Formats: sequence, C-alpha cells, structure tokens
Amino acid sequence: MSRRALRPRRVRSRAFGLRTRLVLAFLLVAAVGCGTTAALTYRAARNAILEQAQDTAVSAFREQVEVLGIQLPVDAESLRPVLQHIARQGKPRTWRVYAEYGSLRVSSTDRPTSTVITAELRARARASVQGSFQRVVKDGRPYLTVAVPAVFRTGASSDSLHRTGLVFYAVMDLDAEESNVEAMVLAARDGALPALAIALIPALLAARSVLRPVRELRRAADSMGQGRLDTRIHAKGSDELSDLARTFNESAAALERSVVELQHAEARARRFASDVSHELRTPLAGMLAVTEVLDEDAAGLDTDTARAVRLISAETGKLAVLVEDLMEISRFDARAAELHTDEVDAADCVRKTLQHRHWTDPSLVRTELPDGVRARLDPRRFDVVVANLIGNALRHGKPPVTVRVYTEGGLLVTEVADRGPGLADEVLPHVFDRFFKADPARTRSAGSGLGLAITLENVRLHGGTVTAGNHPDGGGLFTVRIPL
Repeated sequence: MSRRALRPRRVRSRAFGLRTRLVLAFLLVAAVGCGTTAALTYRAARNAILEQAQDTAVSAFREQVEVLGIQLPVDAESLRPVLQHIARQGKPRTWRVYAEYGSLRVSSTDRPTSTVITAELRARARASVQGSFQRVVKDGRPYLTVAVPAVFRTGASSDSLHRTGLVFYAVMDLDAEESNVEAMVLAARDGALPALAIALIPALLAARSVLRPVRELRRAADSMGQGRLDTRIHAKGSDELSDLARTFNESAAALERSVVELQHAEARARRFASDVSHELRTPLAGMLAVTEVLDEDAAGLDTDTARAVRLISAETGKLAVLVEDLMEISRFDARAAELHTDEVDAADCVRKTLQHRHWTDPSLVRTELPDGVRARLDPRRFDVVVANLIGNALRHGKPPVTVRVYTEGGLLVTEVADRGPGLADEVLPHVFDRFFKADPARTRSAGSGLGLAITLENVRLHGGTVTAGNHPDGGGLFTVRIPL
C-alpha cells in the first residue's frame, strides 16, 4: 500500500495554543520547584544562622553572669562597671547589658532600661533560675534578648540554687544575621532566574517532541479529509502518541479497504445498469415498432384485445424511457457525458421545448420569455432540463405551470412553478435523488424516477445549480442558475 508524503501546512498562530501551554506548564513546574527549594533552603539557613548567633550569645552571657561575685545589696555605682565589662565581652558581638534589682535599674549604656525587653521575658526570668531568651522585632529591627538571674547555691544539687532577686539582661541586635539571610535570598532569586531561562530549553524540546506527532496526525487527518485515503503516519516508539499513530494507521487502512470495496461495488452496479440498458435497447426497438403497428390496428380489434394492445404499447413506451434514462445516468456516472455549448437564445430554446412536446396550451403552461437573453448552453441538454422540470410540474403539481427566463448577476435563471400543493419539508432534501417517490404508495407513475436526477447532472455539467422549493403564493418552484 502506498504511503503519501504529508506536506507541511502553515499552522495558524494561536496565542495560547498547545505549544504555549506546554511551555508555560513546564516553566510553572520549574518555578514552583525553584521556589519551594529556595523557601525550604531559606528557612533552614535562616534558622541555622539565627540559632548559631543565639546559642553563642546565650551561652557566653550565662557564663559571664555565673562567674560574677557580687555582694548584695548592690548599688548603681558599683554595678555599672560590671555591666560595661560584661558588654565588652559579648559574643558574637558586643551587648547592651541591663540589671534589675527591686526598684534599681542599671545599664551599660546611658539609658537605665530597654524597651526591647518584654514583660514576658521578665516573667520568665523571675520564674526560673536558668534564665531565658527571646527574639524580638522592634521598629522593624530584630533583636535577641537574654535574661539570666543571679543565684546563690546552698548545696551540691540543682535544687540548691536560689534567686537573689538580681537579674541581668543582654540585648544584641541581629542586623548582621538578617543581612546574611537577605543576601542569601537575593542569591537564591538571582540563581532562580537563570535556572528558569535554562529550563526554557528543555521545555521547548519537550513541547516539540509532543507536538510533532500531533501535527503529523492533524495533517494526516486533513489529507484523508481531502480524499487521500492512503495517507499514513510514521509511528515509532512505544508511548501513547505512538499508539495513537498506529491506531490511526489501522483505522485509515480499514477505511481505505472499505471505500475501495464500495467503489468496486458501485462500479459493478453502474456497469450492470449500463450493460442491461444497452442490451435492452435492441429488443425494445423491435417491440416499439410492433406496438406502433398494433396501435394502428387496435381500432379493428375487439374491446378486450384493443385494451391489452394499448396497455402493452404504453408500458413498452415507459420501459423505453426508463432504458434511455438509465443509459443517460450511466454516462454521467462514468464521467462520459459531454457538453457541446453554443451561444443561443434561451427563450427560443424554451419555446422549442414546449412546441416539441405539444405544451402550447396556455391553460397548461404559461411563459415569461423576454427576447434577447443569450447564453452559452448545450441546447440538447438544456432542452432535457426544461422538459423534465415542466413534465414533473404537470405530473405532480397543478396547472397552469409558469416558466420564466431572466438574467441575474451574470447568471441565466430559469424558473418553473406550478399551482399545486407544493413540496413537503421532508421531501425537499430528496427531490433530486434517483427513483425517489414523494408518496411511497405511488409505485407507478408516468416518469422513470430519474428525470430530476438527470436534470441535476445536466445543470452541474453546465457549471450551474438547481434548487427546489415552494412559491410564496403556493405550489412547487424549481430554479436553475447557469453562468451566461
């Protein structure tokens, strides 16, 4: 089986097509990954930096307080140098040290108290001999506050520690640590942007690998829609898209086989109809000659015999018309129908059709045929078109039938209207079908059932159109439009 090469067709750009959505989804996943990693890293690093500074400061401050030998009661003058000494020993940087003893407030600075020290921290210091610490943000700046009470020991156990009432507080700003954390955040941000830019490359590659088979499938479907049923897709790999391509190829092959079989069956049916019609012409010609002789002598025969002779003659005539129509439709099916056009007067052609078939009685057919309407037509085929439409109107409509010829926008327009009940809505789509009967009970009629189908083929051969409808005033209306 042949395999057609699929021509790449320009794809209309879409602002949010599948390619864009795939790339955005890929970048979103990358951005979420980078953001999550950066957030977790920031949290862990921030805690590590702050905890290191905090542990160092708390441990160093506690050691400084524990080695003090302070005589109680204390006074501000003797306590201030001690606090300044402790402040200078601060780790990892100098502290601001405060002491509280009853109503006494002393500090290593010029301010006796600090607004950074909270009531919560004071409560913890009064409740525990081990001391406490707290991180505080004051006016947007971070601080570490440490509280260590001065104790005295009465024994060797931990229960022998007692508070003296003197509490030491150390306040250390964490600006350096916060600066380190902010620098790390900036570094993570600056590293994430190039990472997203780099992620764009695999995103485009992934989108291309996904969209390539989708585009091939679209082109293949479009090719099959244009009738190229031998179109196939090159399927490779074992993913879902490859499975889809193989399924498409299998379906296309099955469809091609079915269409080929239908074409062969249709060709056989057409050839059968053509052969049968051709074979019937010779015996029919002899039968018609005999029936003409019998018709002439029917007046001298008895009544029953004469009736039988006339019936045979009428049915033989119908059979001859059917055979001729079958042969004509077979020529259309075989693309063997030829068009021999000439510039003619359309109104004159219609008059000749009416005269040839003896439809000159105004009570049967009325005409609106202006002179000078010239068009390039095949006179014989145009005669068949007009005759079939008028004959159909006379058989199934109600006289008088009106025939109009005029031009409109470079087209020759021929209208045939009757005064009958018109065409039902369910009938209109099928009036040009072969052997279609609007009334299923009417199995026998004067026509072959192919007249309107032949009309349609003749109009198409002229490059025109024919439509069926109902006239606004009632009755059926057939309109033929043929280029001038």
